[in-house]
Amino acid sequence: MKNTLLKKKLPAFTLNELLVVLVIIGILVLIALPNLMPLISKAKSVEAQTNLGHLHSLEKTHFYMYSKYSSSIEEIGFEQEKLVTDNGTANYLIEIVEANATEFKAKATAVVDFDGDGVFNVWEIDQNKKLIELVKD
Repeated sequence: MKNTLLKKKLPAFTLNELLVVLVIIGILVLIALPNLMPLISKAKSVEAQTNLGHLHSLEKTHFYMYSKYSSSIEEIGFEQEKLVTDNGTANYLIEIVEANATEFKAKATAVVDFDGDGVFNVWEIDQNKKLIELVKD
């Protein structure tokens, strides 16, 4: 009786079947990845838009207090997060391009090429909160 229990086969997948399934999944991922790259870039650009919106609010506050815009990020109280190139989490470098008594422009430049095409994403905002994408990645 003991011998018959040991020889009974259990239903299962073979190693070859599992490898074929993994290869098919890998091929499907490789086919889908180029189509997903624009979505990844778009999702990461939300960081730039959010940071520029925050910088705009800080500049407006500074303008209401001193009747001029500031060209210094530190003066308005904006803190740049540590960049991914410096082992941080921020994908965009935020900087004020120009500022005077009546207007300002700030820019967010990607420090990472999201889709590997050699083009870095750039966003800009002005005193009217006009947010535009200067360079698409």
